Amino acid sequence: MGKSMTTLWIGMRLFFAAHLTPMTPLRPRLVAAMGEQRYAGAFSLISLAGLVVIIWGYGLAKDSAAGAAFVYEPPAWGWHITMLLTLLAFISLAISFHKGRLKLWLKNPMSIAVALWSAGHLFANGTLPDVVLFGAFLAFSLLDIAWCTATGKAPSFEPKPRHDIIAPVAGVILFAVFLYLHAWIIGVSAFPAA
Repeated sequence: MGKSMTTLWIGMRLFFAAHLTPMTPLRPRLVAAMGEQRYAGAFSLISLAGLVVIIWGYGLAKDSAAGAAFVYEPPAWGWHITMLLTLLAFISLAISFHKGRLKLWLKNPMSIAVALWSAGHLFANGTLPDVVLFGAFLAFSLLDIAWCTATGKAPSFEPKPRHDIIAPVAGVILFAVFLYLHAWIIGVSAFPAA
Protein backbone atom coordinates (compact mmCIF):
# COMPACT_ATOMS: atom_id res chain seq x y z
CA MET A 1 0.00 0.00 0.00
CA GLY A 2 1.46 3.34 -1.05
CA LYS A 3 1.79 6.42 1.12
CA SER A 4 -1.31 7.98 -0.47
CA MET A 5 -3.58 5.06 0.44
CA THR A 6 -2.01 4.89 3.90
CA THR A 7 -2.92 8.53 4.50
CA LEU A 8 -6.50 7.83 3.38
CA TRP A 9 -6.71 4.82 5.71
CA ILE A 10 -5.40 6.83 8.67
CA GLY A 11 -8.01 9.52 8.10
CA MET A 12 -10.78 6.95 7.82
CA ARG A 13 -9.68 5.20 11.02
CA LEU A 14 -9.75 8.49 12.94
CA PHE A 15 -13.13 9.53 11.54
CA PHE A 16 -14.87 6.19 11.94
CA ALA A 17 -13.34 5.48 15.36
CA ALA A 18 -14.98 8.67 16.61
CA HIS A 19 -18.31 7.84 14.95
CA LEU A 20 -18.39 4.19 16.00
CA THR A 21 -17.65 4.95 19.67
CA PRO A 22 -21.27 5.99 20.46
CA MET A 23 -22.37 2.49 19.39
CA THR A 24 -20.19 0.86 22.05
CA PRO A 25 -20.08 0.75 25.87
CA LEU A 26 -16.96 2.93 25.63
CA ARG A 27 -18.98 6.13 25.18
CA PRO A 28 -20.60 6.19 28.65
CA ARG A 29 -17.21 5.43 30.20
CA LEU A 30 -15.56 8.28 28.33
CA VAL A 31 -18.39 10.66 29.24
CA ALA A 32 -18.09 9.63 32.90
CA ALA A 33 -14.33 10.19 32.85
CA MET A 34 -14.24 13.38 30.75
CA GLY A 35 -17.66 14.97 31.14
CA GLU A 36 -20.20 15.47 28.34
CA GLN A 37 -18.69 18.74 27.04
CA ARG A 38 -15.11 17.48 26.90
CA TYR A 39 -16.25 14.27 25.24
CA ALA A 40 -18.22 16.26 22.65
CA GLY A 41 -15.19 18.49 22.06
CA ALA A 42 -12.85 15.51 21.64
CA PHE A 43 -15.39 13.82 19.33
CA SER A 44 -15.58 16.95 17.16
CA LEU A 45 -11.80 17.43 17.02
CA ILE A 46 -11.07 13.78 16.13
CA SER A 47 -13.87 13.76 13.54
CA LEU A 48 -12.63 16.99 11.96
CA ALA A 49 -9.01 15.79 11.96
CA GLY A 50 -10.11 12.51 10.38
CA LEU A 51 -12.13 14.31 7.72
CA VAL A 52 -9.21 16.61 6.84
CA VAL A 53 -6.84 13.63 6.55
CA ILE A 54 -9.43 11.71 4.47
CA ILE A 55 -9.72 14.59 2.00
CA TRP A 56 -5.94 14.98 1.87
CA GLY A 57 -5.35 11.22 1.52
CA TYR A 58 -8.06 10.85 -1.12
CA GLY A 59 -6.48 13.64 -3.18
CA LEU A 60 -3.06 11.99 -2.90
CA ALA A 61 -4.50 8.58 -3.77
CA LYS A 62 -6.37 9.86 -6.83
CA ASP A 63 -3.09 11.33 -8.16
CA SER A 64 -1.13 8.11 -7.51
CA ALA A 65 -0.96 4.69 -9.16
CA ALA A 66 -3.84 3.61 -6.93
CA GLY A 67 -5.99 6.29 -8.54
CA ALA A 68 -5.50 4.61 -11.91
CA ALA A 69 -6.20 1.10 -10.61
CA PHE A 70 -9.78 0.16 -11.42
CA VAL A 71 -11.54 -2.30 -9.13
CA TYR A 72 -14.39 -2.27 -11.66
CA GLU A 73 -15.38 -0.27 -14.73
CA PRO A 74 -18.35 2.00 -13.93
CA PRO A 75 -21.30 1.53 -16.29
CA ALA A 76 -21.92 4.17 -18.96
CA TRP A 77 -25.28 4.99 -17.35
CA GLY A 78 -23.76 5.23 -13.85
CA TRP A 79 -23.46 9.03 -13.93
CA HIS A 80 -27.25 9.39 -14.22
CA ILE A 81 -27.79 7.17 -11.17
CA THR A 82 -25.15 9.18 -9.31
CA MET A 83 -26.96 12.44 -10.06
CA LEU A 84 -30.33 11.03 -8.95
CA LEU A 85 -29.03 9.50 -5.71
CA THR A 86 -26.97 12.60 -4.90
CA LEU A 87 -30.02 14.83 -5.40
CA LEU A 88 -32.00 12.59 -3.02
CA ALA A 89 -29.04 12.68 -0.61
CA PHE A 90 -29.07 16.49 -0.48
CA ILE A 91 -32.82 16.50 0.08
CA SER A 92 -32.43 13.98 2.90
CA LEU A 93 -29.56 16.04 4.34
CA ALA A 94 -31.73 19.17 4.35
CA ILE A 95 -34.55 17.20 6.00
CA SER A 96 -32.16 16.21 8.81
CA PHE A 97 -31.73 19.90 9.76
CA HIS A 98 -35.47 20.66 9.79
CA LYS A 99 -38.30 19.59 12.06
CA GLY A 100 -40.93 18.35 9.66
CA ARG A 101 -42.95 15.16 9.38
CA LEU A 102 -40.47 13.94 6.77
CA LYS A 103 -37.74 13.79 9.43
CA LEU A 104 -40.00 11.80 11.74
CA TRP A 105 -40.87 9.47 8.87
CA LEU A 106 -37.27 8.93 7.73
CA LYS A 107 -36.05 8.62 11.37
CA ASN A 108 -32.37 8.82 10.34
CA PRO A 109 -32.18 11.25 7.40
CA MET A 110 -28.48 12.14 7.93
CA SER A 111 -27.32 8.54 7.57
CA ILE A 112 -29.77 7.99 4.71
CA ALA A 113 -28.19 11.01 3.00
CA VAL A 114 -24.68 9.57 3.45
CA ALA A 115 -25.84 6.15 2.18
CA LEU A 116 -27.42 7.67 -0.94
CA TRP A 117 -24.40 9.93 -1.58
CA SER A 118 -21.84 7.14 -1.20
CA ALA A 119 -23.87 4.53 -3.12
CA GLY A 120 -24.43 7.04 -5.90
CA HIS A 121 -20.73 7.76 -6.23
CA LEU A 122 -19.93 4.04 -6.52
CA PHE A 123 -21.97 3.97 -9.75
CA ALA A 124 -19.69 6.55 -11.36
CA ASN A 125 -16.31 5.78 -9.78
CA GLY A 126 -14.53 2.45 -9.78
CA THR A 127 -10.91 3.16 -8.82
CA LEU A 128 -9.39 1.77 -5.64
CA PRO A 129 -9.49 5.07 -3.67
CA ASP A 130 -13.14 5.59 -4.69
CA VAL A 131 -14.21 2.10 -3.68
CA VAL A 132 -12.39 2.37 -0.34
CA LEU A 133 -13.77 5.84 0.46
CA PHE A 134 -17.36 5.56 -0.75
CA GLY A 135 -17.64 1.89 0.22
CA ALA A 136 -16.59 2.68 3.80
CA PHE A 137 -19.07 5.55 4.11
CA LEU A 138 -21.84 3.37 2.66
CA ALA A 139 -21.07 0.55 5.11
CA PHE A 140 -20.94 2.94 8.07
CA SER A 141 -24.20 4.70 7.18
CA LEU A 142 -26.05 1.38 6.80
CA LEU A 143 -24.59 0.22 10.12
CA ASP A 144 -25.75 3.44 11.78
CA ILE A 145 -29.27 3.04 10.38
CA ALA A 146 -29.39 -0.57 11.61
CA TRP A 147 -28.05 0.43 15.05
CA CYS A 148 -30.54 3.28 15.43
CA THR A 149 -33.38 0.96 14.37
CA ALA A 150 -32.27 -1.78 16.79
CA THR A 151 -31.91 0.64 19.72
CA GLY A 152 -35.08 2.58 18.92
CA LYS A 153 -33.16 5.82 18.47
CA ALA A 154 -35.37 8.25 16.54
CA PRO A 155 -36.13 11.99 16.52
CA SER A 156 -39.00 13.20 18.67
CA PHE A 157 -40.50 16.67 18.36
CA GLU A 158 -43.65 18.53 17.41
CA PRO A 159 -43.46 18.71 13.61
CA LYS A 160 -43.65 22.00 11.74
CA PRO A 161 -45.56 21.33 8.47
CA ARG A 162 -43.86 24.18 6.60
CA HIS A 163 -40.52 22.39 7.08
CA ASP A 164 -41.80 19.61 4.82
CA ILE A 165 -41.79 22.16 2.00
CA ILE A 166 -38.73 24.16 3.03
CA ALA A 167 -36.42 21.14 3.46
CA PRO A 168 -36.84 19.55 -0.01
CA VAL A 169 -36.53 22.96 -1.70
CA ALA A 170 -33.38 23.67 0.32
CA GLY A 171 -32.02 20.25 -0.65
CA VAL A 172 -32.53 20.91 -4.36
CA ILE A 173 -30.85 24.32 -4.05
CA LEU A 174 -27.90 22.83 -2.15
CA PHE A 175 -27.58 20.12 -4.79
CA ALA A 176 -27.52 22.69 -7.61
CA VAL A 177 -24.95 24.86 -5.82
CA PHE A 178 -22.70 21.89 -5.01
CA LEU A 179 -22.97 20.59 -8.57
CA TYR A 180 -21.82 23.97 -9.84
CA LEU A 181 -18.94 24.15 -7.30
CA HIS A 182 -17.97 20.46 -7.47
CA ALA A 183 -14.91 20.99 -9.67
CA TRP A 184 -13.66 23.84 -7.47
CA ILE A 185 -14.27 22.04 -4.14
CA ILE A 186 -13.35 18.47 -5.12
CA GLY A 187 -11.07 19.13 -8.07
CA VAL A 188 -13.15 16.96 -10.39
CA SER A 189 -16.03 18.06 -12.60
CA ALA A 190 -19.42 16.62 -11.69
CA PHE A 191 -20.15 16.26 -15.40
CA PRO A 192 -18.64 13.53 -17.57
CA ALA A 193 -16.08 14.54 -20.18
CA ALA A 194 -17.63 15.09 -23.59
